[in-house]
Amino acid sequence: MNEREMDAETLSAVLLKIEDRRSWDARAELARTLEIERAALALGDELIAARARLCQINMRMRSGDVTAAAEQIWHVHQWAMEHDARQLLARTHLVWSAIHLHLGDAEQGLEHAVLAVELLDDDATDHMRVWHRTKLADALYFAGDMDAARIRYAQAEELAVHLGSPALLCLLNNYAYVEASLGNQALAEEVTERLQQLSAEWGIPLEPAFLDTIGAIQVSNGHYAAAAETMRLCLERHTEGKWDDANDMAQYLVTLAQAQRGLGEFAAAQDSLDESRRQCVERDLGESLVRVHQEQAELHAARGDFRAAFEAHKTFFEVHHQQQSLQREARSRTRQAMFETAEARQEAERFREQARRDPLTGLLNRRYVDERLPSLIHTDPELTVALVDLDHFKQINDQLSHDVGDQVLVRVAQLLAREVTAACPEGFAARMGGEEFLVVLPDTTLPRAHALLDGIRRAIRGQHWAPITRHLPVTVSIGVAGLADAPASAQAPLLSTADGHLYAAKHGGRDRVVSAADLHDCVGHASAA
Repeated sequence: MNEREMDAETLSAVLLKIEDRRSWDARAELARTLEIERAALALGDELIAARARLCQINMRMRSGDVTAAAEQIWHVHQWAMEHDARQLLARTHLVWSAIHLHLGDAEQGLEHAVLAVELLDDDATDHMRVWHRTKLADALYFAGDMDAARIRYAQAEELAVHLGSPALLCLLNNYAYVEASLGNQALAEEVTERLQQLSAEWGIPLEPAFLDTIGAIQVSNGHYAAAAETMRLCLERHTEGKWDDANDMAQYLVTLAQAQRGLGEFAAAQDSLDESRRQCVERDLGESLVRVHQEQAELHAARGDFRAAFEAHKTFFEVHHQQQSLQREARSRTRQAMFETAEARQEAERFREQARRDPLTGLLNRRYVDERLPSLIHTDPELTVALVDLDHFKQINDQLSHDVGDQVLVRVAQLLAREVTAACPEGFAARMGGEEFLVVLPDTTLPRAHALLDGIRRAIRGQHWAPITRHLPVTVSIGVAGLADAPASAQAPLLSTADGHLYAAKHGGRDRVVSAADLHDCVGHASAA
């Protein structure tokens, strides 16, 4: 059965296997997750589609296209935030951490690694529980806090043992590599011994990458015969074709050459280096080629050919700096792509915000009301709304000017926004069009809303309007409605009820607040205030 023929539950299970394992064939997994995304969208399952996109981002990063990964991860993160997809968010921050660490930004890498652990909940898989903590330890190492990293490695190891998680093997590999990189070769060897013991106990063959770590540590500790044997096993498993990327062979051959050099098998070491060099040139493996030139210099020196060693070291130095320059350029492109993506997102946010704002008054507009009000209606039984309409506004426009009318609208909008925010921080005011405004008051009973709105009515009437309108007064009529007043719990009936009460306020003499309770006994009349 291919992905197009699977139901959502089966698609999710297939995707979980990709999410919870180390993929050695990133390009194949990329193609497969693209198919899963298409199938999920056809089924209307946006969560599975978003998970598939994050897998694609991870595979692109593993394939070396960090720029594309950095450009695309924002979209998955935003979707996960908007839909409160906590597990997806945790996975997103883990990938984001890897992107920042690739860029050499240890601080940001650590920040995302911390979030990747903090977001774990009861729905997290065993693999996530172990692996996210492992990557937090890795991030602490890159950030220079090895004491904290060791604590996290130990915590992750204890959890992995408790869960019986195969991720423990990868955890120990990472930890051994870190200790070796810091020069703690004896401790690194102890960790690799635990790694090998667990592999034997659990009947799980060690991956070539793990064997390469073990071999490199054995070389550093002078155990050349053991290292050579380890690397021969590494190459045998690599040729099985199921473990890792073909490009890694060049790295393994260099480690083998180091072991052979230590044994004095110079001809064999040269053969290993020559094959590694051939693969590096054929596949454009710049980083691996740097190691080849470095080991070549060491091999020449071991043979006693110091002139050749000097020339090889010069070549190593040049290639090393060229590679560093290429890496800096690649990282610069990725950072630029991230910056441009962030700018584009901010610009999009500005456009979205502008689309929800009335250009004249700065208040929220009908678009925002249509987005926000339905959810409030469905979740807040004490929601109250009010339609506020300026009285005799046509006179102001006709007798003074539309410019004066605009000034009045702006002043009224400012008063509404200030008063509503002060009395009900969760509420908002919006301009519905012309001289009509909407006030939305969440968790506000009708009597309390009535008093609040009557205070707004009096505040508007009591403004010193003469500098703007000369002799013309500015007052408002307000129609109020709660959910209990509307014939149905929906936006249209609720606003229609408020509009009916506004009509009653207009025809009852204006400059007043009217709700269902006082249709026959209007309060807030100007002469009574």
